[in-house]
Amino acid sequence: MTTRERVVVGLSGGVDSAVAAWLLKQQGHEVVGIFMKNWEDDDDDDGYCSSNADFVDAAAVADVIGIEIEHVNFAADYRDRVFAEFLREYRAGRTPNPDVLCNAEIKFKAFLDHALRLGAQKIATGHYARVRERDAGFELLKGVDAAKDQSYFLHRLNQAQLARTLLPLGGLRKTEVRRIAAEIGLPNAKKKDSTGICFIGERPFREFLNRYLSHEPGDIVDERGRRIGRHVGLSFYTLGQRQGLGIGGVKDQGAPRGGGMHAPWFVARKDLARNRLVVVQGHEHPALQSVTLHATDASWVAGHAPGDGAYAAKTRYRQADAACRFTARGETGFELVFDEPQWAVTPGQSAVLYDDEVCLGGGVIDAADAPIA
Repeated sequence: MTTRERVVVGLSGGVDSAVAAWLLKQQGHEVVGIFMKNWEDDDDDDGYCSSNADFVDAAAVADVIGIEIEHVNFAADYRDRVFAEFLREYRAGRTPNPDVLCNAEIKFKAFLDHALRLGAQKIATGHYARVRERDAGFELLKGVDAAKDQSYFLHRLNQAQLARTLLPLGGLRKTEVRRIAAEIGLPNAKKKDSTGICFIGERPFREFLNRYLSHEPGDIVDERGRRIGRHVGLSFYTLGQRQGLGIGGVKDQGAPRGGGMHAPWFVARKDLARNRLVVVQGHEHPALQSVTLHATDASWVAGHAPGDGAYAAKTRYRQADAACRFTARGETGFELVFDEPQWAVTPGQSAVLYDDEVCLGGGVIDAADAPIA
């Protein structure tokens, strides 16, 4: 029988957190909902920010389930702990993943601290992942729905955080969650899943960055250094990017190694020293393929790095596990050597390590071996 506990659930206004709260109440827990406002800006009156509408949905869910809900503003914490780092990374020419940092610093730190002050024994969210207690410790496991598994975004959680965390949806598939929401009459049962970064909303990404990053236009060059276009600022591009380059009609007059004469162009490298964006033609171009990566700022679920050896890893969220060999480098670094080349490995993104279904942790990609030869 489940021990009755006071559980504070992060209600986002979406269907996942709503069903998570309902399941916990059905298990007999004393459930309290908290709506986290993580972003506010004087310019966010243009229809892009959905925070107010999301809170209305979260409150409606709380009413149907029969639980209390509190509106808490974590915007200052978010700006200091997440957004400032987000901008620093972009200014350094990297492509950060703020959702990873948001989970570690806000949803499972600031939110957890607030919940404990409310007398909670546990917190819960609607993430698709699982927590397993084993050998006097806790493991982070993939969600059973491979298409929705979110362990990648949670890989920086530590033992203290996992000890206080319930993830009710980890053993369910998204279709089951939707079915439950409809059966119990949740008002947001058919609400679309949110996409993109939480503080950007549905606005164009470049438009948002324009407000915070200075930009110096420069040349777009091919692998031979020939100028084929102009970029609006290196911060506004990411490795592997195809859309928005403005060079779709330009043909490579040489002998392309990754595609035909009409193959599309992709960002392969940022030349910060000369303010140039280097592009190559063809999805399978060698400059977009990496076998080895180096990562820093590692965080391990167990509190220490795993032993060197064979594992699997992801270098981006929407990616199948890739077999690799892990080697620790110093206190907070590591190297991964993959069995097969990985496409567009991007500095600033997270490299997350797995041992079958167990998420071991990961680090921030610092460099990869994709030289343009």
